[in-house]
Amino acid sequence: MPDLKNIRAVLFDLDGTLIDSAPDLGAAADMLRVARGMPSLPIEDYRHMAGAGARGMLKVGFGMTPEHPDFPVLREEFFDNYEARIHENTFQFDGVQQLIDALVARSMPWGVVTNKATRFTSLIVQRMPLFATAGAVVSGDTTPHAKPHPEPLLEAARRIQVDPSQCVYVGDDERDIIGGKAAGMLTVAAGYGYLGENAGPKAWGADFLIESPLELLKLLNPD
Repeated sequence: MPDLKNIRAVLFDLDGTLIDSAPDLGAAADMLRVARGMPSLPIEDYRHMAGAGARGMLKVGFGMTPEHPDFPVLREEFFDNYEARIHENTFQFDGVQQLIDALVARSMPWGVVTNKATRFTSLIVQRMPLFATAGAVVSGDTTPHAKPHPEPLLEAARRIQVDPSQCVYVGDDERDIIGGKAAGMLTVAAGYGYLGENAGPKAWGADFLIESPLELLKLLNPD
């Protein structure tokens, strides 16, 4: 079994791994329903698909896929709703601040690799003090590719100046594990996250599975 003794940096997915943004994402989608005379849905209906952004929220709210002719219009309206309330009810998961503080205390670089567009990532990074010590923030449109392509992860490794083989990537979706492995990194599945439609992180092939952010510290400090 692999271990993390040679790891020199930690990279994280954003939504569902470091922060719980489901309440604001779900509310932005629900505003579309209410505006069209449809009944509101509870935020918990949206939660499991929050990691899929507009695609996930519109699927829950309207049963709509990107192939639907109305999808582009609703997506833009969703984006506007979300931008307007991006930080109203978004918080870091319990234990995340302690985890990041521990990484900083040991001078271990850390960063974020998300498929969220820079338009939204930048606002969250600016408004949440948690990200002040991040050595890299790579969004879904930072490189020509998004996860599960390895390029965003490789770009983050370049920015923090650590070889990918000495990085571990933590995420709550199968594409995170696929991308991390393709980049030559060790991978950790965040079992406390959103998990998507196929909630089976044990089947993703991650090197490790954690059920809380602070479990990562135990992996990094096995003693």
